[in-house]
Amino acid sequence: MIDRSADNFPSSDGGWDRLSRRGLLRGAAALAAVPVLIAADPAVAAAELPDFPPQVALYRSAYRNWVGEITADGLWACAPNGPEEVLAVVNWAWRSGRRVRARGCSHGWSPLTITEGTRADARVLLVDTTRHLTALTLESGSAVRAGTGVTLEALLTFLEGHGLGLTATPAPGDLTLGGALAIDAHGTAVPAAGERPAPGTMYGSLSNRVLELTAVVWDADRGAYVLRTFRRAEADCAALLTHLGRAFVTEVVLRVGPDSPLRCVSRTDVPARELFAAPGSGGRTLASLLRRSGRVEAIWFAFTEFPWLKEWSVAPVRPAGSRHVTSPYNYPFSDSVPTPVADLVGRLVAGAAWYLAPELGAAQLTAASLGLAATDSADLWGPSKNTLLYLRPTTLRVTANGYAVHTSRAGVQRVVHEFTRFYRERLAAYAARGRFPVNGSVEIRVTGLDDPAETGVPGARVPLLSALRPVVDRPEWDTAVWLDVLTLPGTPHAEEFLRELERFLLRTYDGGSALARVEWSKGWGYTTQAAWSDAEVLDRAVPGSFGPQVWAQALGTLDRLDPHRVFGNAFLDRLLR
Repeated sequence: MIDRSADNFPSSDGGWDRLSRRGLLRGAAALAAVPVLIAADPAVAAAELPDFPPQVALYRSAYRNWVGEITADGLWACAPNGPEEVLAVVNWAWRSGRRVRARGCSHGWSPLTITEGTRADARVLLVDTTRHLTALTLESGSAVRAGTGVTLEALLTFLEGHGLGLTATPAPGDLTLGGALAIDAHGTAVPAAGERPAPGTMYGSLSNRVLELTAVVWDADRGAYVLRTFRRAEADCAALLTHLGRAFVTEVVLRVGPDSPLRCVSRTDVPARELFAAPGSGGRTLASLLRRSGRVEAIWFAFTEFPWLKEWSVAPVRPAGSRHVTSPYNYPFSDSVPTPVADLVGRLVAGAAWYLAPELGAAQLTAASLGLAATDSADLWGPSKNTLLYLRPTTLRVTANGYAVHTSRAGVQRVVHEFTRFYRERLAAYAARGRFPVNGSVEIRVTGLDDPAETGVPGARVPLLSALRPVVDRPEWDTAVWLDVLTLPGTPHAEEFLRELERFLLRTYDGGSALARVEWSKGWGYTTQAAWSDAEVLDRAVPGSFGPQVWAQALGTLDRLDPHRVFGNAFLDRLLR
């Protein structure tokens, strides 16, 4: 009998592995913690980084992305005290032949900050935005000025204190605003049937909320980098709204709106075959829930039939039976890995018992079903922040792929049905061969597109590289279905499986009936061995999904604003060439 309270439990070979629920939580906490900072020896710093701005302290720092697949130790780093110090650091880096990488909370998967294999002696400097670029100022009842190092939780808390909020946000609160804008972060929301949105309600990406931004850019007349403010109607601003790390934005002004209290109802009693049924089917389909509330998320654990379904609805008054929540993160069973789940994860990883994926999926579903009841969290109500933010850094860390499929509102059910049918068929085919490439979940969200008219700024430009940029000649495509597949890092055959899913999406939604674009922060560009590596996806599929003119305009602008490519890395050089 296994002692569930112990730090050790047996692996498949009879040995003991240092894995457990507490061990997993400690590991997650370690990944989430602020990286260890080692003060620089002044003599070493002066020798290796001569003439570095003396007012900015240097230190050595590790880098870890969200799941720990991209790591580096001992990189030079600093935390400028404000935009002027950022500017001084950038000009020093340009003169010194170094590259600058803005670092926030490192909550991402793709190699947009640094690439795997970056050595301590690499000519790269991490610039931490989270320590000082965090100012928040209310500009008006519809706009907030924010430093790009502020976290989404801090931003939403500030807005809540002024009766303001955002329509939708990503689930984690530990994302910096700058990082979220760089990759067009999103939540899940479209207008419900009959909904009359208040001014400031926006259904696309966070990038579409930007009214103006200040960035470090090259000034040819001065022969140096300068701080410049770009307003939303300026052509150059369009490339900076979603820049993928090819720029350094220090401050933004965002459009906001009145806070709308939200009710969030969770359930696990709607079978996937009903929720993801073919278009025209009756019952509780995803399309029917979108008509009713407009705000839906499905988390479908691998090898199970009943997704964890969340449905948000605008509710100015607390509905009877809803629990009033005064803070975010109200699913402790999800944020802290339950013992049965931790045990199975440990057996999968330490004992290479990947065949236990169906049991892990069942355990995760059971944890959600029982946890919702045990914590009275199946029906929540409160300020929007308290139901929109629900993911802590201590959650089980998995790798993820991601795509946005543009379609019409009427086509959402078709996309969801076709994708889930293919996913289910391929997962079963792999399992029949004794292969279990997915042990996490499929996550499905639905958003509107980036409509610049929602900003209220005459002549506002559309973000050039946002996955939610509308397709000009397909105005009927007004909605995006976001599809993510999550699995533990190192799972055998995962890349092969995810490559098949990617090929299906790019082939099926090639701009005919719908259009697939990659989700910048997640996994994509799969070979059978690795993500972000397939030449056909990098060279043709990704640029082609935006169109040659838009792609060329974005790259041309980013290169002109940073001709020395101070802001970049080897992966971005490969992608944006």
